[in-house]
Amino acid sequence: MTQILEAVRAGNEKASEELLPLVYHELRRLAAAKMAHAAPGQTLQPTALVHEAWLRLIGEQQEHWNSRGHFFAAAAEAMRRILVERARRRSAEKHGGGLRRVDLDQVDIAEEANSDLLIVLDEALTALSERDPTAAQLIKLRFFAGFPNAQAAEMLGVPERTAKRAWAYARAWLYQEITKKL
Repeated sequence: MTQILEAVRAGNEKASEELLPLVYHELRRLAAAKMAHAAPGQTLQPTALVHEAWLRLIGEQQEHWNSRGHFFAAAAEAMRRILVERARRRSAEKHGGGLRRVDLDQVDIAEEANSDLLIVLDEALTALSERDPTAAQLIKLRFFAGFPNAQAAEMLGVPERTAKRAWAYARAWLYQEITKKL
């Protein structure tokens, strides 16, 4: 995979075609894990999320991945941005804002996830990335990509214990920032 990433960086278009089969199942698994926690009524499927993230990753000519971890961090970031954009679009007034679809056949309707919370989380994560980029990357890899602490630490090139401390710090910092805004 590292050799293919090097070829992509060198501008070899065929290399990006070879990269997709290598990473597709891993990206699909990560997207499925993330989407499993989505609210009922979610119309975005994991496959569509992977495909849209892939198009964004390949479309960004300025992006070059140095390693497997860097690639999956970029993929997690692309997936996060897609989910945030969908949340913003759903909550926009011209798209129905606070309106919810009601299924008349069912009396007990599950509530959709709070789009405002996802937007506030995005803003807090952006602020955290300015303050502590490693902690922000760790949150993206663990929360949005679904990697366990050991794998995320390896991808970031830090000891697992350091990643554990950064995880605790980032969670507390994000909680404080989010509760201020809600």
